[in-house]
Amino acid sequence: MLRLPSVSRALAGAAKGSLAPSNNVRTSARAASNMVEVFVDGKPVEVLPGTTVLQACEKMGVQIPRFCYHERLSVAGNCRMCLVEIEKAPKLAAACAMPVMKGWNILTNSEKTRKAREGVMEFLLANHPLDCPICDQGGECDLQDQSMQFGSDRSRFSEDKRAVEDKNIGPLIKTIMTRCIQCTRCIRFASEIAGVEDLGTTGRGNNMQVGTYVEKMFMSEMSGNVIDICPVGALTSKPYAFTSRPWETRKTESIDVLDAVGSNIIVSTRGGEVMRVLPRLNEDINEEWISDKTRFAYDGLKRQRLTQPMVKDASGQLVPTSWEDVLTRVAGALQGAQGSDVAAIAGGMVDAEALVSLKDLLNRLNSDNLCTEEVFPDAGAGSDLRSNYLLNSGISGIEEADLLLLIGTNPRYEAPLFNARVRKSWLHNELKVSVVGSSVDLSYTYDHLGESTQVLQDIANGTHPFCQVLAQAKQPVVVVGSASLQRDDGGAILSSVQTIAQNARASSGVEEGWKVLNVLHRVASQVAALDLGYKAGVESIRKAPPKVLFLLGADRECITRQDLPKDCMIIYQGHHGDVGATMADVILPGAAYTEKNGTYVNTEGRSQQTRVAVTAPGMAREDWKIIRAISEVHTHTHTHTHTHTHTHTHTHTHTHISYTFLEDAVCVGVCGCICNCGCICNCVGVCGCICNCVGGCICNCVGGCICNCVGGCICNCVGGCICNCVGGCICNCVGGCICGCGCVWVYM
Repeated sequence: MLRLPSVSRALAGAAKGSLAPSNNVRTSARAASNMVEVFVDGKPVEVLPGTTVLQACEKMGVQIPRFCYHERLSVAGNCRMCLVEIEKAPKLAAACAMPVMKGWNILTNSEKTRKAREGVMEFLLANHPLDCPICDQGGECDLQDQSMQFGSDRSRFSEDKRAVEDKNIGPLIKTIMTRCIQCTRCIRFASEIAGVEDLGTTGRGNNMQVGTYVEKMFMSEMSGNVIDICPVGALTSKPYAFTSRPWETRKTESIDVLDAVGSNIIVSTRGGEVMRVLPRLNEDINEEWISDKTRFAYDGLKRQRLTQPMVKDASGQLVPTSWEDVLTRVAGALQGAQGSDVAAIAGGMVDAEALVSLKDLLNRLNSDNLCTEEVFPDAGAGSDLRSNYLLNSGISGIEEADLLLLIGTNPRYEAPLFNARVRKSWLHNELKVSVVGSSVDLSYTYDHLGESTQVLQDIANGTHPFCQVLAQAKQPVVVVGSASLQRDDGGAILSSVQTIAQNARASSGVEEGWKVLNVLHRVASQVAALDLGYKAGVESIRKAPPKVLFLLGADRECITRQDLPKDCMIIYQGHHGDVGATMADVILPGAAYTEKNGTYVNTEGRSQQTRVAVTAPGMAREDWKIIRAISEVHTHTHTHTHTHTHTHTHTHTHTHISYTFLEDAVCVGVCGCICNCGCICNCVGVCGCICNCVGGCICNCVGGCICNCVGGCICNCVGGCICNCVGGCICNCVGGCICGCGCVWVYM
């Protein structure tokens, strides 16, 4: 079985001219004095030494056709589609593999170049089947596009076409290998990015085939990316097969919330249904890759959903009801509850807006018993100091490290895109990796130091042999997995890790801005919850069981019915009926991440936003809107003065979350009101709101508030409400708080 020769780790940076070195700034400064001047179609351009002809042309804005070349993979140079003429050279050169030399004049549109491209395209199409009408790649196929632009308008080939057997490489990737043009992108991705040696070539010449040699699956947590990099329809998505065409779908830029990395994605929808999920370029987070979980988990968004409110009847069965009824029941349960009588647990996929709204609701009830499912110890400053629970070096920052110590984590499955960064640095930058914890199958070699906490204590005390390696590192990184902190001795583990990080900083003499201590979280909501003051873990609820427990997407069974009083009312809010829903007395259907605009803070502390791609099914609503509705209905039982006092007493500004991504809106209402909002302002009214204001209101909103204004009031509607404002009111909102401005709110 033939494989592409692997590039040695020491020479990887030089051999892969398309891959930028980690010390870009220093390299650019050093090379600025000896830039190479070349000419592209007679126009001068200065490039760094080692730049390929293709890269020089792209710098000039000249697009060179290619099939095998990919900027994140090694250079293969086997498709020959990128042939260009170099003045005075004896023959055409492959632009992707040829480094430029001073004074070269590169001709990208000469007669020789055009004829060569036409000839290469003719050979590629000689054995390519005429499957375009039934091929899932149709409409986004490189072969289609380039054959139209660079190929001939007719074929001279009249013999029988070659056909090969399709390979079964798993349940996610559909193979039609007769369409394969042997570009080897998939092989290089598997070997270099995914770190698995499952794909290769057999045979040679006309008999060459890409496959797994023996019948086995392509076993990688990132295998679906070969669908994106395949230039033809040889590798396509099995779940997406024959469902839609690219031009039929609407693309929505969003983020993934199935782990704490926050990969940037594009959600393709048609007719109110998610058809597929694709990666979106973000150099700081996921580059252009996503995990298989991110790519293929969307099918669960349309199955077993909670679509209508439900309450338990006299027989103990959950029965559907209306929003009016369920909101009244919940508000009634909260009516007599104060302080420790009320508690809430937030799950792993909750957006920051819902977290703020829930916090505000419980603060109004004089309760601060807000918890997360994930535990985080109170060692040192605990969660009071933000750097204690973040991936401080950043996901992309791992490429600058020279030593990585992983403690109690398996990043290959907990954070596949972070693991891909580690492999990239290991492959190209000589990163040394050591592991404390269970021996795991990572996509790179590492030194296993042991499994016990005694190893950590020895390293912290300076008695372990690894301390010498740590002292020699110039830019060490210590990463502890949040999974290891869930243990009973999680506090001791975190304390040891903090000591190791401090010792590494002191002994290795790292730069002032370099971050050594890092925490790798597993769930999307944990960082935002800690930012907002939520308690990590549910121990406080076990010690003081509440009368009303609010489960906001909490499904990990961190607390059971046996831990609570028999008369405790459990309110579950989420989009799937999981463990939390089975023990609930009231169910409130929420929206999934593809159905709402929500803020999420990833493991490195970066705030990003999901966007509405499809509408929520049935009677489901965005989480923060439901909580606001509960709060409003409950507020009606209090005097306005009492409500107003709570609004200003319990509303806090949380500076950890940056909302700079929100659109700045400055709108002037009908009555001369001015809204300076970091939120969404639909100033003609949405969902049947009519605002007749007297006097100008000033609304300074922070968070995910929706202002449907004709006047200067803030309307957060679940149904159609009528707001009759008298006089100018001032609303100082933080997230999903309630504005006690003398308005009358009538729900549904």
